[in-house]
Amino acid sequence: MKYFFHIGYHGFHYRGWQRQPNALSVQEVLEGAITKVLKTPVTIYGCGRTDAQVSASQYFFHIDEKQEWDYDLMFRLNKVLPADIAIFDIIPMEQSAHARFDAIIRTYDYFIHTYKDPFLSEMSSFYLLKDLDLNKIKQAIALLTKYNNYYAFCRSPEKHNSTICEVTSAKLFTDVNGDKFRFQITSNRFLKGMIRIIVGKLLEIGKGEFTVDEFEHALKTQETPRLIIPAHPQGLYLSKVTYPFLDLPPRMEFSSILCNKADDGWKEV
Repeated sequence: MKYFFHIGYHGFHYRGWQRQPNALSVQEVLEGAITKVLKTPVTIYGCGRTDAQVSASQYFFHIDEKQEWDYDLMFRLNKVLPADIAIFDIIPMEQSAHARFDAIIRTYDYFIHTYKDPFLSEMSSFYLLKDLDLNKIKQAIALLTKYNNYYAFCRSPEKHNSTICEVTSAKLFTDVNGDKFRFQITSNRFLKGMIRIIVGKLLEIGKGEFTVDEFEHALKTQETPRLIIPAHPQGLYLSKVTYPFLDLPPRMEFSSILCNKADDGWKEV
């Protein structure tokens, strides 16, 4: 049988999703917990990679397991797993389903707070900024759905078979006080470092250090800007993954900073 696991994790203390030598990953912790509970070695297949310190308020992985269990596996795993990884659902699937290759839409949210707050330091990126030009940032964001080659905003474009990404939505939100920001972007796929590089450039535009025309030039020509400073990792969340056969709402609605909808606490710029 094949099972999809619907989970969320706070990635601040991990070196990303993917298992790697000499560094703790989310995949390694989950494989260890499932192996311990099922008492058999298990390999899991995730819906994508997230970088070090990046989180996921919605994420899916699958396992192939011959033996069915006659106990509450989700309950047992959540007891074994650390507090920063949670399993929300375990869903039986057709054998052909694949957590990574069948995903058709992915949404990320990037959170910024512009005042020092010790309670947000591991959940959102802190930038001590004043008087950002939000109109210029909005103009740049509007360009993201008009172009589909993101070679200029990729950390290692030569490692990708293609740098084409079909961005279908890109928005900027602010909270009621105007001192927290949320950038949301949806696409069929994303390149390595792409979102953090884009956010870094948007902040430069807001500060007047980079122009909207220069931003569009990079999108048009695939010429990488001379200076690339990616935004901090801890503000980035994979927040929604959609399949042709599975479209679940995120389970983070209890938290206004993590939820994947423009609720009363956020207003689109």
